[in-house]
Amino acid sequence: MREVFHQSLDEVQSRLVEISELVADAIDKATQAFAGSDVTLADEVITNDRRIDELAVELDELAIEILARQQPVARDLRTVVTALRVSASLERMGDMAEHIAQLARYRFPERAIPKGLKTTFTKMGELDVDIARKLTDLLRTQDLRLADVIRNDDDLVDELHATVFEKVLSENWKGEAGATVDATLASRYHERFADHAVSVAKKVVYLATGDWAADTDAIVTQP
Repeated sequence: MREVFHQSLDEVQSRLVEISELVADAIDKATQAFAGSDVTLADEVITNDRRIDELAVELDELAIEILARQQPVARDLRTVVTALRVSASLERMGDMAEHIAQLARYRFPERAIPKGLKTTFTKMGELDVDIARKLTDLLRTQDLRLADVIRNDDDLVDELHATVFEKVLSENWKGEAGATVDATLASRYHERFADHAVSVAKKVVYLATGDWAADTDAIVTQP
């Protein structure tokens, strides 16, 4: 029975990694669709989000079954509870990618990125894609150094998010109402995507340490 239990815990981790990989693929394609008005990629992201949702539900069902049947304690309990919370954050990250793709879809054949903000959104998209890939590695390896990198990258996304609002609120902004809405929504989706990644990273640190306030720099440098 104990072997079956640990196999179930391994299955929980592998499913989290699978969902995270799909989320990384979704944000990559969504940012490409948004930048290039690629309706084919946008439709792919929108359609594939259903798979992310389905996998998140299946993972939650597995975690609940483990709680009911195995009654885990200590780290095993943290693993299951953390998985439930992480799957919810990953599902929301998939939604953010879908929302970005929908903006590209709605504005097709016009470009969704307003003039003067292409460079900003390109950088923001690249950061989100990189964050998503690092998050997948973190879930796979529990290398806590990645949590710090993700948090630092999120700070950069926040800075870019602020510049978008400064731009559209400035007196020099000439964009029409539609362009203003697109810019603010897209920026918010990118920013929230990164925020959810940070939330997941914090949960992984908690899983590894049992401490919400753990100093990852101190942890990874211990002999």
